Parts: sequence; C-alpha cells; structure tokens
Amino acid sequence: MVKYLSGERGCSVNTISAYRDSVSLFLVFMRDNFNIGADHVDFKDITQDRIVAFLEWLEITRKCGIATRNARLAALHSFFRFLLYKCPEHMNEWQRILAIRIKKVPRAAVVFLSTEGMKLLLAQPDTS
Repeated sequence: MVKYLSGERGCSVNTISAYRDSVSLFLVFMRDNFNIGADHVDFKDITQDRIVAFLEWLEITRKCGIATRNARLAALHSFFRFLLYKCPEHMNEWQRILAIRIKKVPRAAVVFLSTEGMKLLLAQPDTS
C-alpha cells in the first residue's frame, strides 16, 4: 500500500502517515464495536454500513469535526480504490464504500468592518 501511495499516487510521507492512522482507527472501531480484532478482520467484515457507522462513531463518540471525518473518509476511499485492483472479487462492496460522500463543512460567516470601523482603524497609526 505504501508503494502504491508514494509511487503511483505521489502521496507525501505525511499523507501516508495520516492514511495509516485512519485505517488503524477503523481497526480500533471494528474491535470495540464488533469484537473483531485487527488480526481477524476479513474483507467480508468490511461493508458500506460499517464504514458509515465508523464515520458516525467519529463524529458522535470521538467528537471529531466534519473536516476530520472527511479526512478519514478520504483515507479509506484511497484504500478501497487500491483494493479495487488487488481484490476485485469484492468490487461491488468497494464501489458501495467509494460511493459514500463527504459532508459539506459549514463555512463561518465573514465579518467585515463597517465604514466607520475602517476609518477608525486607519486613523490609529501615527503617520508622521
């Protein structure tokens, strides 16, 4: 997988590390919620429903923000794109997982200075 990410996808060391952490966290989720240890996870255990449950677990239980949830999903998407080539016999489920969409991140409203506030700001510096 590392060879695929660095060689074929051109991912940085930091991206590879973040992807590794996301997969590791998914394995923790599988262990804690389905009693399936990392050494016993089989491809048949990984379904779209479990990935969606993992994403909900990140938001609700771990109190992660939407941006973090989306980053974890991006890492999993990369992993399952890789598996499309390596394990095509599970292609139907991998495609279902790849169909999971990212959530939109609400944008904070931009606050502008009023005309009076701008005049006051510009009047502050000593121009001499």
